[in-house]
Amino acid sequence: MEKIKREFLPIRHVIKLSKKQSPKTNEELKRMSNIPYASAVGSIQYVVQCTRPDVAYALSVTNRYQACASEAHWSAVKTILKYLKRTKDIFLIYSGRELILEGYNDTSFQSDDAMPNPSRDSYSSIMVV
Repeated sequence: MEKIKREFLPIRHVIKLSKKQSPKTNEELKRMSNIPYASAVGSIQYVVQCTRPDVAYALSVTNRYQACASEAHWSAVKTILKYLKRTKDIFLIYSGRELILEGYNDTSFQSDDAMPNPSRDSYSSIMVV
């Protein structure tokens, strides 16, 4: 990973991952069995939990395909790794001031064509401070 091109975003919005991209031939299955997809996703999961919540969404997209990962899925994981390498010196600093928590919700995202799953699945999360 020393000579890789660095990424500016953890996941590209033009990439649409799906189960349809899963390996179909024995050659594709054999090739993907030699790629450490689950290990890389697990490593990114550790980073997300400890220090880098900014890649949580990108991780959730790639995490869905561990059982049927393809070259397209692996490319998305490598994009996250490249982004992490480029931003390794960026980190969160918590000040001693009072924490003000603000939350926003965009309910119109259901009609967004950029959603990775056209079946209009919703994504939600909760933050407890």
